[in-house]
Amino acid sequence: MALLLKEHHVFELLDIRTAIAAVEQALSDQATGAATNRPRYRVATPTSQLHVMSAGNRRMGVYGLKVYTASRKGARFLVLLYESETGDLLAMMEADRLGQMRTGAASGVATKYMARSDAATIGVFGTGWQAESQLMAVCAVRAIESIRVYSRSQERRENFARKMAPVLGVEVAPVNTPEEAVTGQSIIITATTSREPVFDGKAVSPGAHINAVGSNFLSKSEIDTETIRRASVIAVDSIEQSRIEAGDLMPAVERGIIQWESVTELGRVVAGQTMGRVSDDDITIFKSNGIALEDIAVALEVYNRARERGTGEEISLWG
Repeated sequence: MALLLKEHHVFELLDIRTAIAAVEQALSDQATGAATNRPRYRVATPTSQLHVMSAGNRRMGVYGLKVYTASRKGARFLVLLYESETGDLLAMMEADRLGQMRTGAASGVATKYMARSDAATIGVFGTGWQAESQLMAVCAVRAIESIRVYSRSQERRENFARKMAPVLGVEVAPVNTPEEAVTGQSIIITATTSREPVFDGKAVSPGAHINAVGSNFLSKSEIDTETIRRASVIAVDSIEQSRIEAGDLMPAVERGIIQWESVTELGRVVAGQTMGRVSDDDITIFKSNGIALEDIAVALEVYNRARERGTGEEISLWG
């Protein structure tokens, strides 16, 4: 029988290092042809949207999908995980926490392979749910010494700094301007809902690595074309999905600043098929859209741990 796993199960079973390892392996499988990802597609009504994304991993022996709705009431996430050999349903899993952790994990993988080995400072834009796991993941792969956080709300950035400093064991300081969160920082994270660039690309220091995660619509862009122009390496989790979602890259493509042929997939970097950076002065970018392959890989880890610990509710749907 399949397992029904609720949000509290995912919180109990999943940690950021496990998520990073699962996403790292899944992206490598994607690069070597052992895994397949299908881009997100959306069905819109006047009051809500349905989002569906699917993937399969032959090496892991699973396939599945994530489906979620978004409306004024919020978003509701669900993952269905299947055994690929038999088609049997393994798990139905509430997936808000799972999505937060896999998004952070992807940036952790990108930072591991693309940031300078001595990167020790972070500037983060955004103070929400996703910004938390972004910092957790980056701190898991680099010896971070200080973090600067900026949002348009002084109260939110101060509260975020107070919350995250003891969680991360790192100094987290709120700053008053975007420039303070960019200048001199070796890693920059954008995890906002902004439709416009949140900083001036001219302020990015040589050698910086950027994880841009907030936008997955063509109409939204957190980083400007100057940032794209200065980058030596640009990686995405899926080029196919980026062509229809990466609002951070599309303006630069339309203006001829970059071509899709010059963009690589993060999995190819992980698999050693291309370089994440060539020199310490390179500016590198990971444009994260969030793909189903990452969800499925992390969901499998949660499922396996649930079976090992005897947690979750067994369900039977077909008699």
